[in-house]
Amino acid sequence: MELSNRTMTNSGSVTVPFTVHPRAFKALGADLVTNDVVAIIELVKNAYDAYATEVNIRFRKGEGAQILEIEDNGSGMTLEVIQEAWCKVATPYRTQNPFAHGPGKRNRRTSGAKGLGRLSAARLGSQLTMVTQADSECWAVQVDWDALARCESLDKCVVTISPSKERPFKKTGTLLRITPLRAAWSDALIEDLRDNLARLLPPFETKDDFIIRLSKPGLFDADVDVAPPEFLGHPKYLIRGKVDVSGEIHYTYEFNPIVGRGTRNTAGVIGWEQIQDGSDDDAIKKMGAPRFGPFDFEIRGWDIAPNDTQEIAERFDLKKASVRRDIRAYKGVSVYRDGVLVLPKSEGARDWLGLDLRRVGRVGSRLSTTQLVGYVAITAAENAHLEDTSDRERLASTPEVTAFEETLRAIVERMAQERDKDRRESSKERKVLDLFKQLSAKELLSNVSEMAKEGGAASEALPLVEEFSANLDKAREEIETRFVYYSRLATVGTIAHMLIHEVRNRTTVLGHVMDWAATRLGETLGDSEATSKLEMGIAAVAALDRLAGTFAPLANRQFKRRMRSACIEESMLRCLLWLAGELKTGHILVSTPTDTVTEAAVDPGELDAILLNLLGNAVYWLSHKGDMERKIEVCIRKTADGKRAAVEVHDSGPGVADEDSEKIFWPGVTNKPGGIGMGLTVASELVAEYEGKLALDRKGKLGGATFLFDLPLK
Repeated sequence: MELSNRTMTNSGSVTVPFTVHPRAFKALGADLVTNDVVAIIELVKNAYDAYATEVNIRFRKGEGAQILEIEDNGSGMTLEVIQEAWCKVATPYRTQNPFAHGPGKRNRRTSGAKGLGRLSAARLGSQLTMVTQADSECWAVQVDWDALARCESLDKCVVTISPSKERPFKKTGTLLRITPLRAAWSDALIEDLRDNLARLLPPFETKDDFIIRLSKPGLFDADVDVAPPEFLGHPKYLIRGKVDVSGEIHYTYEFNPIVGRGTRNTAGVIGWEQIQDGSDDDAIKKMGAPRFGPFDFEIRGWDIAPNDTQEIAERFDLKKASVRRDIRAYKGVSVYRDGVLVLPKSEGARDWLGLDLRRVGRVGSRLSTTQLVGYVAITAAENAHLEDTSDRERLASTPEVTAFEETLRAIVERMAQERDKDRRESSKERKVLDLFKQLSAKELLSNVSEMAKEGGAASEALPLVEEFSANLDKAREEIETRFVYYSRLATVGTIAHMLIHEVRNRTTVLGHVMDWAATRLGETLGDSEATSKLEMGIAAVAALDRLAGTFAPLANRQFKRRMRSACIEESMLRCLLWLAGELKTGHILVSTPTDTVTEAAVDPGELDAILLNLLGNAVYWLSHKGDMERKIEVCIRKTADGKRAAVEVHDSGPGVADEDSEKIFWPGVTNKPGGIGMGLTVASELVAEYEGKLALDRKGKLGGATFLFDLPLK
């Protein structure tokens, strides 16, 4: 077999030149570029790298085929650059010239360095006409990609360069004309292109020096400026900040409701060690410094249930379907290098951080890709280890990239935690029946159905299903906790019924004994001590009888609310009497109203249960306060409308910690040793039964805790 260009060595071996077949032009264009949308994005990035300030993308009809034109007003190319750079695939030209120069002394860091972007044109169509002008001369370049692929060797591959009769530019620029297009561009695909072009530059920054326009007859009758929708600038949840070279995250979180009030801001720091501790990746746990350089981030989030998209639509005068479509178009966390999109490019790569998989792994407060629009700004100079792959869809697999991705996941996790705080109800005193309402799937079915009508994808419905599942788990746990407590109460209720029966029987007997003793004592004149003790005995029997009368209805299966009323002041004094021993032992001073009588339309037994719980808690924590002054103050007043009574119980105790303030009304939550954590839950439910609310005011009047509740007046 005869080999051309072979070289025989002294040892008898043969050296043969390594060559590339011309089919590589077509193959690389098809394989290195994920899809046609990404191919156009790459060509637009070339215009950006040429310091263009405007790019016009036009689809139009030719003779039996679609034609694509991409025209920019960039620096254009001289004949020398065409020959020495553009005609060399994988040229190091951009590596050697990393900055594009604009008017004056302005520079722009270029986004491409591999020299493969022009192969995108080979993917899009079989023939390319390029017209470019850098100075007074304008050149036309003709490339037939299919003809190149049919050549036998690279030395047979040629393009035609000639002076151009067509001069479409005011000064300089480049025009690409690709025809015939290999794929049919439907209206839906062009809409997708517009969405992705709008992501090419950071959606949260205003770029006055680079404008993209897109047009197609019949779809866009005139050029449409590619820009993100207004509502993306007004997220419900926002986290932004900077990650320094040590991997430490400095962030600010903001909550801004779409409608109504209640904004919240907070700031914090997450250390690299915390990221390592929270990671499931052993490589991260063993890693030293992350070595990915500093970068900035901004991630915006929304709730996407039908009622949430309705709020956005109403505020910004949009259709609900367009709100969901726009969030879907920009979804995910995107990385920008020197102001230009690095990844993700295609739809399939949007969840490159694996957020959706992590959410399925632990349902709860985690956010899905469909709820986020994120921007991460890296630079080529400071983040040299973060390189993207040739297909422009991933970052190269390196330890630095692994650390970078884990850091971003930690940021999203912190955002989800803060969002979870803002989504909690302001009060937790839900009635038991409200818990059972959560077991119904009617609202879920309604939301999924409405989302489908709005054009939502199955992936967008997944967070709703996961949230429903999480709510089911929470409701089940809470019902189990309450069931245990209420089963105890049922046992106590049975015992209470027995005790009341026994107390009533015994007080009747004791009453007869006291009457007999009083008659006999009357025969013994002058014994003051005996008279005093007899009076105490009579009073004690009367008190027991009143106590039985107060709680007897609660032990009756036929008990109905609002059949009796109670004086709040009397109930308060009665509870303090029961706590007299603890008050005396703890040296606790109590201040109560002395000149008011407030009659509430509440059962006396239930009112006693509410007050006894609040006063008992205050006494307990005051008794564990140390040597500080110990005070309790009860205030009672009528509300402005004169229909309800407002009661405040203040104490000078240690108060409630910030992290516990929202949890103390939850069932099973307690800091008391041996406590079961249901006292405040039951008290708040009793208040809620009378359309009231039991709440905590952390800025207590006496420096400790203050509990407030309201009840209807008789």
